[in-house]
Amino acid sequence: MSLLSSATATNTVHCHSFISLKNNGLLFLSLFSLLEYIYFSFTFSSLSSFIFTGLAQKIRTGTQGYGKLSFLSRLARQTHDAKTLPALPCQIMKQDRDRLGSTGNNSLRWLALFGAGVSGLLGFATIAYSDEAEHGLEVPNYPWPHEGILSSYDHASIRRGHQVYQQVCASCHSMSLISYRDLVGVAYTEEETKAMAAEMEVVDGPNDEGEKFTRPGKLSDRFPQPYENEQAARFANGGAYPPDLSLITKARHNGQNYVFGLLTGYHDPPAGVSIREGLHYNPYFPGGAIAMPKMLNDGAVEYEDGTPATEAQMGKDVVTFLAWAAEPEMEERKLMGFKWIFVLSLALLQAAYYRRLKWSVLKSRKLVLDVVN
Repeated sequence: MSLLSSATATNTVHCHSFISLKNNGLLFLSLFSLLEYIYFSFTFSSLSSFIFTGLAQKIRTGTQGYGKLSFLSRLARQTHDAKTLPALPCQIMKQDRDRLGSTGNNSLRWLALFGAGVSGLLGFATIAYSDEAEHGLEVPNYPWPHEGILSSYDHASIRRGHQVYQQVCASCHSMSLISYRDLVGVAYTEEETKAMAAEMEVVDGPNDEGEKFTRPGKLSDRFPQPYENEQAARFANGGAYPPDLSLITKARHNGQNYVFGLLTGYHDPPAGVSIREGLHYNPYFPGGAIAMPKMLNDGAVEYEDGTPATEAQMGKDVVTFLAWAAEPEMEERKLMGFKWIFVLSLALLQAAYYRRLKWSVLKSRKLVLDVVN
């Protein structure tokens, strides 16, 4: 009887050791997942994530305590049965051990998966929050008609957008990379562009006497600068420097959508948000406070073609004009790409023809060597 009790106790100890090793392995996996979660929490300064981590640790500790109590109760019951019964079948011990081990394994496995999922979700949420702080509120994606594979610019919209730039934007923003000749054949005829350039006075020189002089503008001249230097621009705008708009749709995150959202996204700040004097609330601008006031208002421009000058229409037209200014070769590039694809398709068909009907005959022939004769 003592031998049976000692054997039973030995088997129980081995069972306890085996289950402890498996539970420790899964516990290590759970702790590693939660440590990764705490790392993301401290990295991105998320206090709520840290509190949730402590709560998860308490839940896991309570679950482990419950598992240990359950194991001790089973162990005491099995020891008592071993002392009172003449024999204890090993099959029952094995079933209890497997059932107890599988229960603890499943609990720890689900806790590990839950911790990993929560840490990943909060990590992505924190990354999205930091991206919003850097780039401002994410703007919607608008269906610009020139973004298709074979689509071209709306040249009437480019002309209206240039008119909006001239009457609204040019007083503060420059376009130093655009010349008047770039507008010929795109938005204006050559005569219209020459007349437009002649209205501008350009400081040129020196002349034969070594002095500067002014002359009417010509097609090769760049768009005029609103300020002579950056210091004058900052002084006139309260310390803010209006950026050059030549490549603005390429220089900003989500280019055209961002510019359109910025121009049409002005409204009163929400409750609890204070904007200092001289700034204006715009959620699409990084930080939410911008020095540029709202410039597009209904009827601010009278279009030459009679199009209603609503805020959205003016924003769409000026963004189309700025997109053309940043990428004036887009239409030619798309056309050239289509031509190359067509030519390469013909070359591919020709190569397939020679591969199938010419080269395959030579490749599949058999040579027989008559070594006897």
